[in-house]
Amino acid sequence: MKKQNFIQPKELLLLIVGAIIYSIGTQCFITPADIAPGGAMGIALMVHHLTNLPVGTLTLCVNIPLLILAWFYLSRRFAIRTAITCIICSVMVDFVVAPNLPMYEGDRLLSSLYGGVIIGIGMAFIFLAGSTTGGSDIAGYLVQKKWPHVSIGRLLLAIDGVILSTSTVVFGNIDAALFGLVCLYAQTKVIDTIIYGNDAGSQVTVVTRHAAEISEKIIQVLDRSATLLDAKGAYSGSATQVVLCTVRKSEFSRLKKIIHEIDKDAFVMVTETSQVFGLGFKDFAEQM
Repeated sequence: MKKQNFIQPKELLLLIVGAIIYSIGTQCFITPADIAPGGAMGIALMVHHLTNLPVGTLTLCVNIPLLILAWFYLSRRFAIRTAITCIICSVMVDFVVAPNLPMYEGDRLLSSLYGGVIIGIGMAFIFLAGSTTGGSDIAGYLVQKKWPHVSIGRLLLAIDGVILSTSTVVFGNIDAALFGLVCLYAQTKVIDTIIYGNDAGSQVTVVTRHAAEISEKIIQVLDRSATLLDAKGAYSGSATQVVLCTVRKSEFSRLKKIIHEIDKDAFVMVTETSQVFGLGFKDFAEQM
């Protein structure tokens, strides 16, 4: 049996590029601003503020116990890939970026914004390489494995909230938490934009007796197609149809107008989609 590599060359390249960008955002913008935008890095930045120890080394130290738990309770492959990422990021911060690039010591708001954007770009590359930077991501997976009903999103929000709150005490001002929140929001938006692109859309489900007219109008006005499904009302028992259509967010207002003009009594359900593959959207083959 052929032995499978933990990281392919293309993934390693993405990982290294992402680690460099991530390290620049952390060391050049976030560290001098005295903010802690969540995760293992946030904890490391607070300890750095108190001890002046290297940020990269501290981040790795915070991640070590989490990586050990991930090894035993999650996946060894996941633990190894994350450990490699953590080591690369730590080396980049302490031995490549810190000695060679200057720190931005201007406005803290600009530091949090630029830092968040740059860190977001770096993390997006790391995620595209199939890895993570550890920290709260590992903690979230560990807790969900123990309590599957707990939402990872809410859990990560709670963890980051505790770190942001603690930063007000460590840095001695409430601005630390506020600017940290700005940084966290900026990096999240950038990550979503890079990974999901502009092909996020809306999946619209329309329960109507005028399905043919609505679908015809969708084709004519939006140059989109739709799927028609036969259905039956549970309460009335009468036959009806369902129109299933996916459009870009910029097209949704026109679709809503089409539905309203044809059938004011239509029942409409809208679901936000992070990615859409197929004709008129991303080519699925290119994403493999």
